[in-house]
Amino acid sequence: MRITRKSIRKLAKMEQKMKSKTINTALLGSVSTAALIAISVNAYGVDEPTIEFLDVERIQVIGERTDRSKVPGSATRLSQEDLDTFKYQDILRTLRMVPGVNIQEEDGYGLRPNIGLRGSGVERSSKITLMEDGVLIAPAPYAAPAAYYFPTAGRMQAVEVRKGSAAVKFGPRSVGGAINLVSRRIPDEFGGFLEQQLGSDALATTHGVIGGSGKNISGMVEFFSSGNEGFKELPDGRDTGFDVKDYLAKFRVKTGADAKVPQSIEIKVSRTDGSSNETYLGLSDADFTANPYMRYAASALDNIDTKHEQIQLTHQAQFGDVEVVTTAYRNTFERDWFKLHDLKNTTDACGSSSGSYIIANPDRCSVEISWLRGGADSADGAMRIRHNDRTYTAQGIQSLFAIPFSTGKAEHDLEISLRYHEDNEDRLQYNERYSMIDGGLVFSSADNLGDAGNRLVEAKAWAFFAQDTISIGDWTIVPGMRFEAITLDRTDWTGDAERQTAGTSKPQVKISTFVPGIGVSYRYSDNLNIVGGLFRGFNPPGAGNPSAREESSLNVEGGLVYDRGGFYAEGILFYSDYSNILGDCTAASGQAGQCDIGDQFNGGAARVYGLELVGGYDIDLSGTWTMPLSFNYTFTDSEFRTSFSDSFWGEVEKGDHFPYLARHQLTLGMGLASDAFSTTLQANYVSATRTEPSSGVIEDEEKVKGRMVVDFALSYQLNDSIGLFVNVDNLLDHVYAVSRRPMGLLPGKPRTVIGGVKYSF
Repeated sequence: MRITRKSIRKLAKMEQKMKSKTINTALLGSVSTAALIAISVNAYGVDEPTIEFLDVERIQVIGERTDRSKVPGSATRLSQEDLDTFKYQDILRTLRMVPGVNIQEEDGYGLRPNIGLRGSGVERSSKITLMEDGVLIAPAPYAAPAAYYFPTAGRMQAVEVRKGSAAVKFGPRSVGGAINLVSRRIPDEFGGFLEQQLGSDALATTHGVIGGSGKNISGMVEFFSSGNEGFKELPDGRDTGFDVKDYLAKFRVKTGADAKVPQSIEIKVSRTDGSSNETYLGLSDADFTANPYMRYAASALDNIDTKHEQIQLTHQAQFGDVEVVTTAYRNTFERDWFKLHDLKNTTDACGSSSGSYIIANPDRCSVEISWLRGGADSADGAMRIRHNDRTYTAQGIQSLFAIPFSTGKAEHDLEISLRYHEDNEDRLQYNERYSMIDGGLVFSSADNLGDAGNRLVEAKAWAFFAQDTISIGDWTIVPGMRFEAITLDRTDWTGDAERQTAGTSKPQVKISTFVPGIGVSYRYSDNLNIVGGLFRGFNPPGAGNPSAREESSLNVEGGLVYDRGGFYAEGILFYSDYSNILGDCTAASGQAGQCDIGDQFNGGAARVYGLELVGGYDIDLSGTWTMPLSFNYTFTDSEFRTSFSDSFWGEVEKGDHFPYLARHQLTLGMGLASDAFSTTLQANYVSATRTEPSSGVIEDEEKVKGRMVVDFALSYQLNDSIGLFVNVDNLLDHVYAVSRRPMGLLPGKPRTVIGGVKYSF
């Protein structure tokens, strides 16, 4: 049976009659497409299509087959159908469709995203657990969690977000929750697609997949290439865009259907090469007002080159009712971000080398601002540009055992998992010095290799969890316990680029901690579930600052999930009580020169609470036309509960609110769809954020103004093989700032028009 849009819509109408309880997607409240097909065709006697679920369903954050009524808390799975609506390559735009997600844009393309969950902090997504196919994917998730690498969002088949109830099963960073990106599965029949996009700023994207399955052997290859010239403008007209090439291959062997012990083994290999002419240097308020898309001449040479390689081997076996999934993995990441670090030989009037200080004080530092713009010749070697050269390795093995059993009237689904993981971050950095002469950068000198950072941070970690999903009548109770044992070592070398000496070791950091939690779901009626949970949140400290303690919180959530006749609504209240909150010193958060990059700082007691709402409904306009409506809203409030001062947080008074945490976020969607045609309008509102801890009215110089951004998508399916589409990001061409860090105001992406064609076979 060939699955077409028309057949899917017919099955969807069948599904509404069935009142299926499979997990809802965030936009429309419908079940994921693959699960919908499988459920509907079996129920109505249609020949079952050759679609099978992921072999590693057990290690996904949510999974396609997950029963929403058994998830005690907030869970969202954006399916392939959801992702296809706008075909975003920017993960931050994708995550606007999920409540409870906090983001800080930076480059306009989401190349190195800043993501938090429920106020956890957004700095380089270092406070959440990031995974691809259930495996930790940050370059060094224990030793250096700042995610300067992020998987290519444009090639993903699903995105899963779990908050609260993810604390036990997914770690080590469990205060906010977990995000899992699901790569493309091997197709069940020979086939694939080729998609070509062209758009604004010379955007060109090519995406292709081919693969298939035999009786025992299957495989696929995928290629994704995208690049543009950028939307920002340098005085000399240089390219400010990016190029990325992503290669993925999977190969699987499995036993026959009559095997006594069904087994499969799958190997996944991928490589991602990237280059982007991106900078940390933003604009002063006056220059942003004059031209928000200009870039200072001092950033003309800024560029980051990256290479990420992954190999993953997954074995699955089923012994009766017991499932065992074991994955061995190794990820390597190399990067050299050559970018403006600071200024030297500055004037006495300015009195600072910090780029963020200079841009924030344009009157006092008017001479230095002129150097940055290229409007005046600088002192000799005043522009210090750093080779932020780092390599990362992360590897490990994890096994999960799923054991279903019964005790009286209770049905159990016990999951036990063990993981051993090692990772490291290796820095060998130095500065080059340039002078600004006649509006251009002229090389002056170079410092010694290693003078700007020569260190190795290593982590070894054992992780264990046990979680039981207990079903008793209308009740689902999910108790669990996670254990983390972590050892962190850091060694620095000074004046020894070749590392001929033993170096200087920081005090070893050892952490052993238990993370308990319990979630509850009660089916009040066929259409209404009551959910709640109590969990401990945990984030390990780094190896740089021995006085930094682990981040710990008590997390509570509760709410309602309603699903009836195609209308879906969910409301979740959450509260996180921190006994200690950590701040991470990174160049991305604007602390360069104020603290040692990589160190963490105690923020003491704090609290975050809020509300997540999500809903959707398909209005049936006629036999062939529908109007899908969707919304999600997040309210978040935060405060520090102690007063303190340090080089990361700055001066903090009790009652101050967190920086870069919007109080209100709202996304509204409306569309029109038929069997072959669909169009969607999506509006996203983010309220003003403060850039420093403070309370009361936000001062203008510490504010990023609120904004409303509207995106538009239109698609038309010519036939079963060829589809056409047009997407417009920022339809109204709204000019807005997204951040004042690392150095000055950074703009959001202007109107971007993208058109394309997809050929499926």
